[in-house]
Amino acid sequence: MEPNQLQQQDRVQLVDVREPSEWYAGRIPGARWMLMGELSRRLDELERERPVVTVCRSGHRSSRMADYLTERGYRAENLDGGVTAWTEQGLPLRRPQDEKPGEVA
Repeated sequence: MEPNQLQQQDRVQLVDVREPSEWYAGRIPGARWMLMGELSRRLDELERERPVVTVCRSGHRSSRMADYLTERGYRAENLDGGVTAWTEQGLPLRRPQDEKPGEVA
């Protein structure tokens, strides 16, 4: 899924699989943080009826997680280009601790 398409979605579950330093530097508003290594243990936190979009810095790690979710019956897609592509399109990142503008780490 392209960043501009994601911005127009309101029913999607956005799952950020990045590491702590990346997450705290800046996240896409509305994203839920689930480390890659924790995703399998936290599947019950996701609604099967709603589509899932996974995100990381470049889209590589999150692509694997989208495949993982799809194999388990979720309707999952990857955010093409990750938060890097998101910010390149002028879309906002926010620091989760204070909602101030964030950055790609």
